[in-house]
Amino acid sequence: MTRDEEQRIILKAAAGSRAAASQLIDAHQKSLYAYLVRLTGRPHVAEDVVQEAFIRALTHLDRFDPKFRFSTWLFTIAKRVYLNMSAKMSPRFSSDAVDMAASGGEHAGDPCPIVRSGITRSGLSADESECNNHLKDALQQALMQLPFVQREVLILFHQHEWPIWLIAQHLDIPEGTVKSHLHRARGKMREVLTSSPELSKVVAEAWS
Repeated sequence: MTRDEEQRIILKAAAGSRAAASQLIDAHQKSLYAYLVRLTGRPHVAEDVVQEAFIRALTHLDRFDPKFRFSTWLFTIAKRVYLNMSAKMSPRFSSDAVDMAASGGEHAGDPCPIVRSGITRSGLSADESECNNHLKDALQQALMQLPFVQREVLILFHQHEWPIWLIAQHLDIPEGTVKSHLHRARGKMREVLTSSPELSKVVAEAWS
């Protein structure tokens, strides 16, 4: 939908329209969930944060500034929800994702050949599907070793295709700082994945 169309829907949702609220959820929940899964490394945590973020956003639509993108505002709310959850829970809450990623998940040590990420084919065999999962696990493991802000910049730029200026606005930092974080994150990802030539090649080609 266009910005104007979205703004009309926001106004209707703010006035109490459940149908308009549902439209906003349908338009943004998939991208918000994908962002949070990568950011947190924990799908069930991402689900909880998505739910709470939409509740807060829809409850406070009167605070939304139409000069900005709704998605930017929503992502900011979601990040705050996650950080608040992390702070209130035990230290294990914030470290579980790193521990799980560091172990490589259930695919750790899988010697199967890599099926490249981003290639969609029909009729994948069980082995190919398993290898795709192995690649995703390895990339998530590398992501979780990045500092939080570098991880977020990398996800927003590459996965969600946000421009540098929008990431800077979202994080409230200069564009030059965003570029610096992006450069360092790419370098660290390559470092982490050097133990796997196949993975290193995929990342080098995708993030060059």
